[in-house]
Amino acid sequence: MRTIFGGPARSFPKAVPSLEFSVLSLETGNVQLSIRAATSTDLPAMMALEKHAATAAHWSVEQYQALFNPSSAGRVALIIQEERGVQGFVIARAVGVEWEIENIAIAGPARRRGLGTRLLGELLDLARSRGAESVFLEVRESNLAARGLYEKWSFTESGRRRKYYKDPEEDAIQYRLGFA
Repeated sequence: MRTIFGGPARSFPKAVPSLEFSVLSLETGNVQLSIRAATSTDLPAMMALEKHAATAAHWSVEQYQALFNPSSAGRVALIIQEERGVQGFVIARAVGVEWEIENIAIAGPARRRGLGTRLLGELLDLARSRGAESVFLEVRESNLAARGLYEKWSFTESGRRRKYYKDPEEDAIQYRLGFA
């Protein structure tokens, strides 16, 4: 077991195959949460969450289905769920020793309960255990809640992409977290 960023201790095997992930179960009050690797049966719940999360990246059905193709071995999708179902997900991909967070969404009623913090923490621990040296992402400039989450995990602004987002048009703020 190890502790990263002062969070709860977690253990992952080295070089975990992309389709294997240790389920983490947490008890918070009377609610039991688990974080696990997504499966193709989670696609309807993931797409429903994304549809209702205005700030999430809006992917096509084909993009979500591609997560589970053998050619997507460098991609990881994690789910956080409780008794009433999937409450959030994060999708990332390994690009050499860097990882990119491609999409993250938490159900509206589940926000402001620390689920995004736990989910992101698990992803960061997994990336580090698989040899990542850094993690990067883009986020809408106006998405202050997400920016606060990333800054809580010590991500720092590393750039800006002008007019990166459409509907509405908006700049993307780039963030990076180095593990060294």
